[in-house]
Amino acid sequence: MSAQPLVGVRSIKVKLGLLVAASATLAAAVGAIGTAGGVPAWLSIPVTIGLALALTQLLAVGMTSPLRQMTAAARRMATGDYDVRVTDTSRDEVGELARAFNTMARDLAGVDKQRRDLVANVSHELRTPLAGLRAVLENVIDGVGPRDLDALGTALAQAERMSGLVEDLLDLARVDAGRAPLAARPVPLAVLLADAVAEAEALGRGVQYDVRVTPPDLVVVADPARLHQLVANLLDNASRHSPADGTVLVTARPQGERYLLEVRDSGPGVPAAERERVFAPFGTHPESAATGGTGLGLAIARWVTDLHGGSIGFVDPVPGTTGARVRVDLPLAPTPRPQEVAMPAPTPPVPAPAPAPAPAPAPVAGVPVTDDLLGTFWPERGVPARVGLLLGALGAGLLGGLVLPERALGIGTFLVLLGAGAVVLVASPRRRDPFTLTCAALCVLLAGTAVVRDAEWIVVLCLLTGAGVCVVGVTRGRTLGGFLLAGVMWPAAGLRGLPWLGRTLGALPGLGHGAALVRTLVWSALGLVVFGALFASADALVAEWLGAVVPDLSAENVVLRGFVTVAVGGTVLAAAYLALNPPRLERERTGAGATPGARPVARRYEWLAPVLVVVAMFAVFLVAQATVVFGGHAYLRRTTGLTYAEYVHQGFAQLTVATVLTLLVIAVAARKAPRATASDRLWLRGALGALCVETLVVVASALYRMDVYQEAYGFTRLRLLVDVFEAWLGLLVLAVMAAGLVLKAGWLPRFALISGTVALLGLAAANPDAWIARHNVDRYEQTGRVDWAYLDGLSDDAVPVLSELPAAERACALSGWSRSDDDWLEWNLGRARASSAMGEVRAVPVPTEGCRPTD
Repeated sequence: MSAQPLVGVRSIKVKLGLLVAASATLAAAVGAIGTAGGVPAWLSIPVTIGLALALTQLLAVGMTSPLRQMTAAARRMATGDYDVRVTDTSRDEVGELARAFNTMARDLAGVDKQRRDLVANVSHELRTPLAGLRAVLENVIDGVGPRDLDALGTALAQAERMSGLVEDLLDLARVDAGRAPLAARPVPLAVLLADAVAEAEALGRGVQYDVRVTPPDLVVVADPARLHQLVANLLDNASRHSPADGTVLVTARPQGERYLLEVRDSGPGVPAAERERVFAPFGTHPESAATGGTGLGLAIARWVTDLHGGSIGFVDPVPGTTGARVRVDLPLAPTPRPQEVAMPAPTPPVPAPAPAPAPAPAPVAGVPVTDDLLGTFWPERGVPARVGLLLGALGAGLLGGLVLPERALGIGTFLVLLGAGAVVLVASPRRRDPFTLTCAALCVLLAGTAVVRDAEWIVVLCLLTGAGVCVVGVTRGRTLGGFLLAGVMWPAAGLRGLPWLGRTLGALPGLGHGAALVRTLVWSALGLVVFGALFASADALVAEWLGAVVPDLSAENVVLRGFVTVAVGGTVLAAAYLALNPPRLERERTGAGATPGARPVARRYEWLAPVLVVVAMFAVFLVAQATVVFGGHAYLRRTTGLTYAEYVHQGFAQLTVATVLTLLVIAVAARKAPRATASDRLWLRGALGALCVETLVVVASALYRMDVYQEAYGFTRLRLLVDVFEAWLGLLVLAVMAAGLVLKAGWLPRFALISGTVALLGLAAANPDAWIARHNVDRYEQTGRVDWAYLDGLSDDAVPVLSELPAAERACALSGWSRSDDDWLEWNLGRARASSAMGEVRAVPVPTEGCRPTD
């Protein structure tokens, strides 16, 4: 299976069309299947979107990654790093661009290497004659060496060597810059060679020159100055490497529309492996350094040859002879060229063999496209492929698809949640962190409510809280903003983790053998179905076992289970990626106890005045409460026209909101108040401490009001939940007061999270539906007032309490109740206790006279 499914398509437009068509087709097909299978919209829509995105990621792998790689490579090249390559396996326009980019990168790397080598070699070549010249002159000046013509001759030789090197460098620069003029005219070749030999003989190197031109009157069209420079460099190189009394043979002969010029010496020759390298600047034979060469002669000879449209190279010597043999192949009449000729770079056309091949540059890592959306605070920090996590999420999804549909909350739900939580915890690199482990333990307890409580409202509330605690634990949030962003990032992880999912899919061991894997799965499934059916039909006990394990596989049921599998697996996989690569939700603290992002105001009154206004308003409220207490209900009735029950009901919600807003005011004031001086800290503690004390009185008033209201109008789930919430707010106020004493509040957000979770667990442990039923029954016994319809709507958790009522009242409170036929995966403590309390009663009929509320 190819890592890039659309790599063979040669057009980016066709690829995009196929991508859109495949995603739309999959979305339409999944949506139609979900509708036909009766899958609810809240489940089918996210599953459809998730599958479409997954298919898009699978098909789009590598489609635009070369563009992002080129962007990253260009940034590296701007810093001087030319050893970069991008993926160029695609055959479309993007692949062509990637190949062109790689070619450019190789060329720039070669040019950069030549530049560095040129600077190094020129420095080396100039250092030697300069050192020699300096030594001679210092000896002459210091009187150490003789002041005669021999010393001056030595100095002159070093100066001439530097002058020749500079002249060669100027020729190199002219050719590289495209300023090498070619003034071609007829040139008698024998005369040009004779002049070049005469100059070479003047060097006095003790070699003989043999010139043979066939025919002697051969005339070629060339630039005489450049051609003379070519021959002079070849003769200089040959005489330099020939022994004393050796012979340098120079031959020239026509060959069709071209002519061959050869220079052969009687020296040691050039090894075949060095024949191309010696034409590079400073690429001469190792022995050249000892003979005084500049290392540029053969390079200039090649450039002159190229200027005339010819070629140059070393060939094997004539059999029976030794020495180097250079052959120049030039046209009799070169092609007319402009006066300013742009010459190619002095890179040899055939790369020289290296003693050991250099490792190929590694391709530049592409930046995932999701970095454009989320990369600022959620970068891909080298997240590795984790096949185990993918398989774990798939296993949790399959378990959810088998267990959850058509079953009530119970042991099966707990097992699914436990497996999902285990996958997420294993994914977290900091799973041994105390806070993460604490959150994991709380999640297990919250998931356990599905086993012990039948009241769906408290179970669902616990499960939602468990989901929030889970993401906060793996992201290790520290602030309220971090907690909220962690919850938002869970669904966003489904998008951010798509590149990681693609890498993980590519790392599956069987993915490269797709056909074999499919065959294995098909044959295994066929064997399971055939032999399972045979043994089930042959043995009743086997059939009973299979019936308990294998779920209903009707068409609609299969569709629903498939959607649940994808939903659960995708949710677990997104949470696993969130744990594996948590985003940066909060800025780092700048010091001990520092508040991230806190910017104190310059003047004290800027924060103190608003806080004192709130303190004054709380004081007004407390005065009103004292007036009601001391004035009595009659004063309240005479002043407001409200009964006390109506009075407490009217203000409870406002007091709860006021408590929440007070905590917000305290948080903002603590961030803005300066703490530089003792006076600043005293004002901060005094103002906020007074506000906290007043808030505690408001919390106590709210709880008292709710108690009075419940005694007057009955106990309900919402009123009980609000009671617990208000009490938790009072606990937070106490925690704020403790933090204010030491002026360190970094622990408060996590304390609020853990204490709120513990409060919810305490509510679930208290069996809220049974508590509500008990208090309403007690109120009925005392006042004769009760809402039978509300009691009838309570869960099975309340049945043991309501079963103690007399027969008539029990029929009203439990009208329509029936025993649940749960399997072991649906077992639930609340439903089991209800069945035990009702004994042999299978169902409670609805009273014929009906039951009316007495309130």
